[in-house]
Amino acid sequence: MIYMRPHEVISVTVFLLALLVLYGWEAVLLVRAAIARIHRRPVRAVLTSRTALAVHSLAVLGVVCMLYGRFIEPFRVEVNGMTVRTPKLRNASFRVVQISDLHCDTVPRNEEEMVRTVNALRPDVIVATGDYLNHPDGLPRLKSALNRLEAPLGKFAVTGNFEIYRWPGLDVLEGTGFELLDRQMRLATRGGESIGIYGVGMGVCDDDDEEDVLRDLPADRFNVFLYHTPDLIERLDGPEIGLYLCGHTHGGQIALPLYGALVTFSRFEKKYESGAYRVGETMLYVNRGLGLERRPAPQVRFLARPEIAVFDIVPSP
Repeated sequence: MIYMRPHEVISVTVFLLALLVLYGWEAVLLVRAAIARIHRRPVRAVLTSRTALAVHSLAVLGVVCMLYGRFIEPFRVEVNGMTVRTPKLRNASFRVVQISDLHCDTVPRNEEEMVRTVNALRPDVIVATGDYLNHPDGLPRLKSALNRLEAPLGKFAVTGNFEIYRWPGLDVLEGTGFELLDRQMRLATRGGESIGIYGVGMGVCDDDDEEDVLRDLPADRFNVFLYHTPDLIERLDGPEIGLYLCGHTHGGQIALPLYGALVTFSRFEKKYESGAYRVGETMLYVNRGLGLERRPAPQVRFLARPEIAVFDIVPSP
């Protein structure tokens, strides 16, 4: 199951306590000002001291950040691209676009923006790395959006924790054109050269079956590995996997300046919270996803914009 690690519990607790202290202090100042007014004493001295002004400023800034995180950032989809060079290709190049963590809900979010953006990128292959649905009411919108994504060399997906633990009997990808991979390999071929797309379903990879996972991955071909979380990276970082694509962390969904993600729900906590990492011989990319964790989680994003990732896999010079 997915749960917060002790370090994440501490981080969230400290953050909430800091908010409680700040707004509690602000409330005390306002009450003191109200009492002063009732007793016809100067109110200005209570509200305009240096300490009071600092508290007011931080309280207002906090409200602005909350409004931005609720109404603006969740809809500011960012496209992040990187070029991956490999000696395992001689002439052909492949563009792989990754989407993750759509979390389609009762109301629309970024589904239409995703369709426009992904198709404009003209991908050869589209991969989706889990957590597609928050609520059954979002299923028709999810399927419509995924069905309209275009990739001539294939659309491939793996399950996330929501598909395993919350919607185990629901085929969320039926009719979308995405092929669900679970320890299966598919080839994307152009000009006589190929890259492999290998996916593993969420929750089926145990600590003792690393050899089984890598069995169908020849080291002389560039292979893209799909899994919902980054939790396998330090066991699968050999020459068999050129690019490991995952999501799940949402980049914390709420991140703080200089500190980053408060929560990632990953076994590695903040070590691989979002973006690109070189681990052994493998490039890991942790996608922040497009949606929001279902309620009662806060329906906000802050310093963790939704994203679509683009990988141009090209021959080394």
